[in-house]
Amino acid sequence: MPVAINAEVADLIKRAAADAGFDLCGIAPAADAPEHKYFPEWIAAGRAGEMKYMEARDERGDLKRASLARVAPWAHSVIVCAINYNTGHPYSTQVRDPDRECSKTAWISRYAWSREDYHDAVMRRLRQVEGTLQNAVAAQGLTTRCYVDTGPIVERVFAKYAGVGWIGKNTCLINQKKGSWLFLGVILTALEITADLSAANLPAPDRCGTCTRCIEACPTNAIVAPYQLDSNRCIAYLTIEKRGKIPEEFRAQIGRHVFGCDICQDVCPWNRKAPVTAAREFEARDGMVNPALEWLAEMSEDEFRSAFRGSPLRRAKRSGLRRNAAIAMGNGGNRDFLPILEEMAKDDDENVRESSLWAKRRIESQT
Repeated sequence: MPVAINAEVADLIKRAAADAGFDLCGIAPAADAPEHKYFPEWIAAGRAGEMKYMEARDERGDLKRASLARVAPWAHSVIVCAINYNTGHPYSTQVRDPDRECSKTAWISRYAWSREDYHDAVMRRLRQVEGTLQNAVAAQGLTTRCYVDTGPIVERVFAKYAGVGWIGKNTCLINQKKGSWLFLGVILTALEITADLSAANLPAPDRCGTCTRCIEACPTNAIVAPYQLDSNRCIAYLTIEKRGKIPEEFRAQIGRHVFGCDICQDVCPWNRKAPVTAAREFEARDGMVNPALEWLAEMSEDEFRSAFRGSPLRRAKRSGLRRNAAIAMGNGGNRDFLPILEEMAKDDDENVRESSLWAKRRIESQT
């Protein structure tokens, strides 16, 4: 039987989240939400691309992410914490640096600039909240579990029902005051924390209205309909998760993105006044904002490990980052890159070679 927890403990949890540095915190029931029913359809349509971990199934063959009960049948409440990672640097749609040639620089997604991997930074804070909860209920053996973008759970759905924000048409979580530059962390607990469940702001109301700026701005038309994303077309997926060759039909639209994409968030009206984070670990590392494409393309394995130690960029691997850099060079159209691309076209890595040849042909056809 779940243990019902009163409003005082719920308030204590929210204070603990604030003390840990989180900007937002809410509590949702662990029950399945209407949004969960769309997940199997999304998987069946092949929109997860090569992200096989999204298709994790239980012993019966059912998708784990389609129901929290399949992953944690003991859970009765989900504590959702969010922290702002926005920095004071311009958005990708605003970059106009007169001191640097944009054709020679790359774009890295805002979340990956950080001085510390967000998984570690958010988990550290989440453990602090978890400890407060454990002490507050004084229950030995209390079952809790923390996730930071690593477990078979759709965090933004529970964030919606915890009142943290609504799921926008670009499928990102958006908060009316903070915008969408938010990292989410969740704590599953066997406690039945009912204090929030009748609050007037639950679930968080959808404030996208008639706006379709994110849909119209996406270069690859990855937002195939409001609230529907096809990962196979998404620049973030193509530059981070996609292994092997990037389909030619999307290469020109990738522009100078080499790791991730923020365009659908950059154009969102709710991010116009998004505050800058107070967390120092989310400030940009030196050289991560508009890094030189030449540096990325020519770095050795040792340089890659050193430059991106403790960084999300390691997920793309050196091979993927150099593949992406070659494509970005081709899109920049700068002939200064031709000698570099000539050398990269002889690389041992097949994907780097093929992308470099494509980029070389693209530059030569433009001049």
